Amino acid sequence: MSSEKSLFRRKTIAAILQNPPADHEGHASPGGLERHLTVRDLTALGIAAIIGAGIFSTIGKASLDGGPAVSLLFVFTAVACAFSALCYAQFAATIPVSGSAYTYAYASFGELAAWIIGWALIMEYAVGNIVVAISWSDYFTGLMDGIGLHIPLWLTMGTQTGHAGYEAVQTLVQSGKTLAEATAAVSPAQLDGYKAWMMAPALSDSLHLVIDLPAFLITVAITALVYVGIKESKNASNLLVLLKLIIVFIVIVVGAFYVNPANWTPFAPNGVGGVLKGVSAVFFAYIGFDAISTTAEECKNPQRDLPKAMMYALIICTVLYVIITLVLTGMVSYKELGVGDPLSFVFAKVGLSRLSGLVAVSAVFAMASVLLVFQLGQPRIWLTMSRDGLLPTVFSKIHPRFHTPSFATIVTGFFVAVPALILNMDLVVDLTSIGTLFAFALVCGGILIIDPYGKSEARFKVPYINGQWLVPLILAVGAWLVVRYNGVNNHEFMLDITGQRGWIEHDALSGKVTGGFAHQIPTLVFFLFCVGLAVLSFRKRLSLLPTLGLLINLYLMTELGISNWTLFFVWLLIGLAVYFGYGYKNSKLGRTPELVA
Repeated sequence: MSSEKSLFRRKTIAAILQNPPADHEGHASPGGLERHLTVRDLTALGIAAIIGAGIFSTIGKASLDGGPAVSLLFVFTAVACAFSALCYAQFAATIPVSGSAYTYAYASFGELAAWIIGWALIMEYAVGNIVVAISWSDYFTGLMDGIGLHIPLWLTMGTQTGHAGYEAVQTLVQSGKTLAEATAAVSPAQLDGYKAWMMAPALSDSLHLVIDLPAFLITVAITALVYVGIKESKNASNLLVLLKLIIVFIVIVVGAFYVNPANWTPFAPNGVGGVLKGVSAVFFAYIGFDAISTTAEECKNPQRDLPKAMMYALIICTVLYVIITLVLTGMVSYKELGVGDPLSFVFAKVGLSRLSGLVAVSAVFAMASVLLVFQLGQPRIWLTMSRDGLLPTVFSKIHPRFHTPSFATIVTGFFVAVPALILNMDLVVDLTSIGTLFAFALVCGGILIIDPYGKSEARFKVPYINGQWLVPLILAVGAWLVVRYNGVNNHEFMLDITGQRGWIEHDALSGKVTGGFAHQIPTLVFFLFCVGLAVLSFRKRLSLLPTLGLLINLYLMTELGISNWTLFFVWLLIGLAVYFGYGYKNSKLGRTPELVA
């Protein structure tokens, strides 16, 4: 099969750089974007994306499991994220155009992998923003209630949530319980859903007007802001980040006066296992720095500023996460932190109810800034895919006045706003995570393909450290630690792979797959991959840092369970159907052999 017909045809870096350039004053040429972003703006975008829901919820659960020592976990996780960030930074310095991991995969793995990662990024950006919009709505309605402005319940949740609550109560009533007994037996969330369904205007006997209006309106507002220009978007992002950092600083300073050092003892009450139990949750507090790279075409000096901004954002956010964790675990016992809103909880606990309200305000800013960054990123990925012919040309349409990808921005807004209005997207959280980790893994692997020995001429490159002996040694030490200190989980693993618990096992309450051989398939595949990569590193002297980044991201993917992997593969199959139905036949690379690497 000729290279231009191959599914793995790679685009040359020179061809990728043939995007419409901007002049030195930032004005775009026809079909191009305007360059307005500085390193300060890019750093703010990174902070906006990283400090979101994680700082208001993840910290609580992780602290409950690991105690005060979870503060060190944020440091370790930041180091792990830094491996991926270094790889993103080198790609950004080498290929300073829109598209993020999609563009980087096109240059390293080829067209099919690029399409797959572009499709997966829809889960990280567009689909993930549905969850962000719903979370923003929850914080906003709670804040409004706190100041005495009550939004009708049927306007604060999706149709799916309201109907689920109604069905839960009706099922209990039909089983013989009275209405009072049924409403007392369901969860608070189901009770709210039932009340909303009963209070809402009835469109028909089976459909009531229960909608999440705040989630819809914030998405429309953010989409409109992104539509009118990158300069307006960056100004809004900078303002939101500034307000967010001021409130976080106030929280730290005030909270420090209520710290009781006795709460830090024991520092790691559940040992190393307890601390590491929160590694996946803590890792996802950091996702978002990759969104910075989608704005490469709008940076004044992308090759210099993008790598700096990624590192600055990671360092600033890590320092804040560590300090806040120490303050939280010092104010109250770690045993009390297993709540969804730990920051508000601790200040209410010590009698500072007004500061608790301030935290709610900060959460509203934080969620809005995350929504802004990802609504900014998704259209630019679609723009790049459209330029390559893998999506219809209308996705690369640039607004003549605002110089933004207008159609792609509107589609992104519709894709987020309508589902947020009606759906309950609990499963999407894990789908977003697996899509993100998949992107990180491919970017790290891409560096091993285009620059395995650190010989690139890029202004920034991942430092080369020979992994010939280090990679096998690190994997061997890791395997020993697992065998030595992970006894309970090792026993469960052996039961599963030997078939003593069958092919699958379901949790009696949730119905989710929790054990069985199928549950261990990702772990087994990861183990085989580690063996293969150790051999390859020894033979090829691969660079250590991108190799470690690849391994860490793949390991975290195995922690998401077979149910999420199954949904992920279904999503990819849909994407492959779209690619072979449209993208493969219309690819510019397939029609232009001279662009093939």
